[in-house]
Formats: sequence, structure tokens, C-alpha cells
Amino acid sequence: MEESKIDELIAWMKSILFALLVVLICQEFFFTPVIVEGSSMLPTFQDDNRLIIAKTTTIDRFDVIVFHPTGSEELYIKRIIGIPGDHIAVKDGSLFVNGKLQEEPFVNLANENVIAGKATGDFSLEQLTGKMEVPADHFFVLGDNRFDSTDSRIIGFIPEQSVVGEAKLTFFPFPEAGFINR
Repeated sequence: MEESKIDELIAWMKSILFALLVVLICQEFFFTPVIVEGSSMLPTFQDDNRLIIAKTTTIDRFDVIVFHPTGSEELYIKRIIGIPGDHIAVKDGSLFVNGKLQEEPFVNLANENVIAGKATGDFSLEQLTGKMEVPADHFFVLGDNRFDSTDSRIIGFIPEQSVVGEAKLTFFPFPEAGFINR
């Protein structure tokens, strides 16, 4: 009887180790949790929200990504505005990508710094970076809270290899839990 309890304990330990191995592999290669720090993505994300990011995904314009800025181990979370080859400009507070006006329902217009509906000061890629378009293998990102965001206007283009993944799911706080919509 004593031997069957030991066998049962060993079976449980194997199951637990296998489950831990699966979790570690998934976290390393497929998805990982992150914590939002700061207010740069208001109103989309609050400070201290917890998200799941997918590491194996196709990234497109207006997706929310997590990345390491060049030369830093810190994690940033921002929205992709420009993909390789895009021409980006803001005129009279409106975003233009490749000459076409873009709706931005995710931008924080409630910020006290927003003047007459303009959440972003006017700029073009050429004014900010000296380049006419987003280079190959890079992204141009902005925070949804444009007046309180360290983004591509300050840190420049984001190399594709510095992207950790795309934000897919909010899991805390529980009332805000759900899939992330663009």
C-alpha cells in the first residue's frame, strides 16, 4: 500500500512538472503577461492594467505592441501608426497615412492639454526624422494619450526586432478583462 502512494505521488509530480514545462515554453515562445506602467495609453489602458501579449503574430497599422526602445531593457507599450513604406503626417490635429485621413477613436481627447480637439501637434515624418517614409523593418508608434507619451516623435522609429509582441488580451482589472480591439 505504501508503494502505491509513492507511485501516485510520483505521477502527480510528473504531471505538475509537465504542466510547468508547457507554461514556460508557451511564455517563452508564444505569449507572456505584461503590466502597463504610466498613462501614455489612456484611455485604452490604465496604469497597472495587466495584459497578455502574443509573440507570434502579424503586426499591422493600429495594433498595440510591446517593445524595447533601442538600447533599453525597459518595456514600452504603444500603438503602431506607421508600417514600412508609410508616409505619416498630422495636420490640424488629424492623422494622415499615405495622404489619407485616418480615424483615431482610441486617442485621448479628454486630456486637459487637448486644444480644440487637437490631441497631437502638427508634424510630418520628414520634420521629425529627416526621412520621407517609415524605413524597412521599422515602425512608427504613438501613445493614445498623445500629450503624455514618449513615442516615435521622441525616440524615433522602432526596429521590428525590438518588438516583443502584440497586446491581445486584458486580464486585470477583472471588470476591464477582454480581448483588445483596434
